[in-house]
Amino acid sequence: LQSNSCCVGPDFAEENTGPEEEAMIKIAGNSYLASPCLPDFNGCSPGWSSAFYGAECFDSEVHSYLKNLGKQKSSESQNIDAKKAELEQLLMMETKNYRKTIKFYQKLLQKERRSKGPETKSMLPKLRGQLQEMKSKVQFLELVKKYIQAKQWGVESCVLPTVIHNGKTDTMDVAPMDESSLLLYYNTEKHQCNNQNGVRVLQAGTPLGLMAYLYSRNAFLEGYVQQFLYTFRYFCTQEEFLQFLLDRISSTLSSASLNPSTSLTKICNRSFYILQAWIEDCYSVDFATNTALLCTLKEFISSKVASLNGYGERLLSLLEDASARKSGSADQCSSMDKCEEEGEEGRKTLHSLCKKLSEDVSRKNFYWKLSKGVGPIAQYQRERLHTSSAVLPKPCNLTEAKADAVGPYLLTEYSAQQLCWQLTLLQQEVFLKCHPVHFLNSRALGVKDKCVALQKAVSTETVSLKVCNLFLSKCIQDQYLLQLLRNADSISTWVAAEIVTCHTTKRQVSLLSKFLLIAKCCYEQRNFATAMQILAGLENLIVRQLPAWKILPAKVAEIMEELKAVEVFLKSDSLCLMEGDRFKTLPTIPSAHVLAMHVQQLETGGFTMTNGAHKWTKLRNIAKVVSQVHAFQENPYTYTPDSKLQSYLRKRITRFKDADISALAADNCANFHQIPAEKHSRKIQDTLRRMKATFQ
Repeated sequence: LQSNSCCVGPDFAEENTGPEEEAMIKIAGNSYLASPCLPDFNGCSPGWSSAFYGAECFDSEVHSYLKNLGKQKSSESQNIDAKKAELEQLLMMETKNYRKTIKFYQKLLQKERRSKGPETKSMLPKLRGQLQEMKSKVQFLELVKKYIQAKQWGVESCVLPTVIHNGKTDTMDVAPMDESSLLLYYNTEKHQCNNQNGVRVLQAGTPLGLMAYLYSRNAFLEGYVQQFLYTFRYFCTQEEFLQFLLDRISSTLSSASLNPSTSLTKICNRSFYILQAWIEDCYSVDFATNTALLCTLKEFISSKVASLNGYGERLLSLLEDASARKSGSADQCSSMDKCEEEGEEGRKTLHSLCKKLSEDVSRKNFYWKLSKGVGPIAQYQRERLHTSSAVLPKPCNLTEAKADAVGPYLLTEYSAQQLCWQLTLLQQEVFLKCHPVHFLNSRALGVKDKCVALQKAVSTETVSLKVCNLFLSKCIQDQYLLQLLRNADSISTWVAAEIVTCHTTKRQVSLLSKFLLIAKCCYEQRNFATAMQILAGLENLIVRQLPAWKILPAKVAEIMEELKAVEVFLKSDSLCLMEGDRFKTLPTIPSAHVLAMHVQQLETGGFTMTNGAHKWTKLRNIAKVVSQVHAFQENPYTYTPDSKLQSYLRKRITRFKDADISALAADNCANFHQIPAEKHSRKIQDTLRRMKATFQ
C-alpha cells in the first residue's frame, strides 16, 4: 500500500529498550486515537504521497474494500454514511487491539529481561509478527478513510465553468465559457484508478482553469490538490489564489446548507476543504511570510464565516496553532490537527519508537557495491548502533573559552559514528524547517550548478530576483533554501579548515581518515547532506594537494572513491532516494544543492503552450520531485543528542565558516611538500651549473 501515514509500531529491539522507552511505549498505547473536532474537515491535507503517487496512491484493494464497506446485505445499496460509520467502528476496534498488544508486548519484554526464560523469548518473535499485521491493518483503514474524505464535495468536470461563474461579482465579467477554453486534456488507453470511468488526463490549463479544477470530483484522488499547492506560484500569486477561494465561499455560503446535494453546497464545502489543506501544508511558506495575506484571511473568516458557519472558529484555531508552531520552531509533523494535543504528541512519540526494527532490517540491504576493503570499519560501528554506552562519549567539560583552545584534537577523542550521529542531528535541525516549495525557482535566488552556495559576500537582501524569476513578479518567495546552502558551505569550509590547520602530517592523516569515516557512516545512515558536505570540503583544491594523501591507508583512501560514486548516484536521478520502500522506514536527509539542481533541470524550458495554457504535466513532475522533502521529514533520526559535542561542533563550524582556506594553509608548513636539505642543496648547485654553462 502506498500511504503517507507515519510509521507506527512498537520498539522491537529487546536488548536496547531502556526504562524511558518503556514509559514511552505506555504513552503510545493510549495516544493513537484522537477525536476529531469536525469529522468532515479533519486533516484535509492530502500529504506528500498524494503528490508523489497521484492516482496510484489508492490501489485496487482500497477500491474493492470501499465497495463492500457499509453493506449489511448484498442486496442493499451503497450508502456513504453507512460506510463512514462502519469504517470508524472498525478503525476504533483495530486501534484498541493494537494498543492492548503493545502493552502486552511491553510487559513480555520486561519479563524476558528479568527471567531470560526460553518460553518468553520464543514468544516475542511471534508477537512482533502480530504487531506488524495490526499496524498494517490500521494503516490500511486510515488510507480508506482518507479515500472517503477525498471523494467528498467534488463536482463533475462539466460543472467547472459554474465554479468560475459563482465567484464573479462584476456582471461585465460574466461571459459564457466552456471547459475546453479553460483546460486541455489528453486521452490514455487505461487509467490506474479502477473506479474512474473517464480516461482523460489533465495536460494544461489557464490559471483560472487550473484553480477551478481543484473542485473536480477526482482532484483529490488524482493527487492534483497537493501538486497544485506545491506549484501554483508559477502561474498565480498567493493573493490571487486566496481571493479565488474567498469569492467562491462568499457566493455559496448563504445557500450551501439548504440542500447538501446541490452544486453550491459542494463548491462551498470543497472551498473550505482546499483552504484548510493550504493552511495545513503551506502556512510556513505562504502565510507566515506574508502578513497582509494572513490578515485578509482572518478578517474574512471573522466577518463573514464565523457568524454563519461554525467552521470559521476551526479555521481561526488552525491559524493560531500554525502560527505558534512556526514561531516556536516546533516539531514538523505532517498533520496539523491539534484537536487533542496530547494525543498528537503521543502519536509522535510512538512514531519515534517504531523505527528500530525497520532500521536494522533495511540497513542490511543498503551498501554500496563499490566498497571492498572498508567493510570491517563500518561493521564495528553498526554493531554498536543504538546502545546508550556507545552514543555518549566520555564526559568533556568544555567552556566557551576552552573550545577554541582544544582545536581539532577533540575530534580524535570521539568515534566516527559518534561524530556522524551528532552532525546528523545538527543537519536534521535545519532540514526539518524546510518545505518543498523552498526548492522551487532557485535560479532567482542565485543558486547555480557549479557552486554549492552563494558567494559569502552576497547577502539575502542583495539577491536580484529579476534574474530567471519563474514565479510571478508579485509572488512572495521564502528564501530558506539560501540558509540551507550556506549551512552546507559552512560545514565544507570547516572540514577543510580543520585539516589544513593541523601542524603535523601525522595529525592531518588522522583527521583525513576521521572525516572520510564520518562521511561513509553518514551515507550508510542515509544522511547524504552531511556526506556530500564533507566530500566538498575534502575536494577543496588546497586540501587535495596536501602531502598527507600519499601516506593515507589504502582502505581509508578508497572511501573517497565511494563518496564520489555516491555523488554520481545522487545526481543521476531526481527520485533515486525514493526507490523501493527504504525511504519509508529509514530516515533520510537529501543533499539540498543536488535536489535544487534536479528541480532546476525540470524547470528548464517553457511553462506555457502556444495558446498560453500552462503545462500541467511539467508542473506535476516538479511537484513529484519536491514532495520527497515531506516524505523524508516524516521519518526523523532518533539518535541520542550529546549537547556538549554538538556545542563544540557548532563553535568550530561558526569559527571557520568564513575562513580563507588558502590563507590558513599558508601558515602551516605541514601543507607543503618538504624537500630534504641535501637534495635541495644539490638542486641549487645543478641550477647554478646550468646557468654558468649558458654564459660560456
